[in-house]
Amino acid sequence: MGAGGTPAAPGLILLPRQGSPRLLGRTLLEHLGLSELPPAVTSVDTLLGAAGFRPRSADRSVWERDGHAVLAGEESLEDGARLLWTFPVRWDEESVRRHVKYLGLASHDLRGSLANIRSYAALLLNGRSPLEPKVKRGLETILRNADRSLSFAQDFFDASRADLGSLPCEAERQSLLPLLDAAVERQRAAATAANVVLVLDVDPVAGLPDVSVDGARIQHAVESFIQYQLARAQAGEVIHLRVRPAPPHVRVEVRRDGAPLSDEDASAVFQREERAFREKKLEDPLRISLARQEVEAHGGGVGVETDRGGSTLFLTLLLAPPAELGPPASMQV
Repeated sequence: MGAGGTPAAPGLILLPRQGSPRLLGRTLLEHLGLSELPPAVTSVDTLLGAAGFRPRSADRSVWERDGHAVLAGEESLEDGARLLWTFPVRWDEESVRRHVKYLGLASHDLRGSLANIRSYAALLLNGRSPLEPKVKRGLETILRNADRSLSFAQDFFDASRADLGSLPCEAERQSLLPLLDAAVERQRAAATAANVVLVLDVDPVAGLPDVSVDGARIQHAVESFIQYQLARAQAGEVIHLRVRPAPPHVRVEVRRDGAPLSDEDASAVFQREERAFREKKLEDPLRISLARQEVEAHGGGVGVETDRGGSTLFLTLLLAPPAELGPPASMQV
């Protein structure tokens, strides 16, 4: 499959409701390079972690150890038991480079066509030529849809690169404040249209700690959190963007005061495929999953918290070590 194909037979472990895990053949041990099953296997995470593998993809379906990759997952059975499975994936460096190049070509072709559509719509809307109201509304719709499609295409190709472990990040030392301020301003119009108050709860006089990050990546992640909360906000609710230093990390929170997420929704926020199939759309699940990949590419983490008063999406980043502040990073405008 994909970059290297998989064998016909998967490696399998049966986890009964009661009793010890049961190894179904030795194929799984061969996939993981083990001589015996690790003790206390209760999930895919504990199995792969005990074997020395680390998740490569945000949805934790691809795991890697010393350049050796496997697909892994689990299925629930009717009697309450679970079946854990593995497939090896032959993704060597050359194969990854070829796939990244292929994604680059696809991105160029798709985004080029969408950019042309957007440019012509914007040209017709520049006010130099009189337009009937119906024609103007149609062009404005084309422009909005082109912008949305360009954003989705960028997220799709970036997430695909991240799945291959090849998400480009150019980190430089900078303050968080300009990134957070830009993220809020870019989502201000959407919040106003939804009658939602969007607040950056940061004292500009007090300042914020420095981080070493790819500014555009982290700004995208923060905006993704804001968009997730906006999509679930009711008119009159408030979304707060806050920063909590906790050395050696700093925590950025996007808090929505209002009806909290259900336990089911909170546990699935960053599960790209699960949400896409359940919600019958990919745009938001892909965007928030990519946000997780972008933060993890910087050595940080993400999470969700709920209480009676609302829900908080947060990300953590490592603080930059004491050093002279470098030149400001570019921001999306």
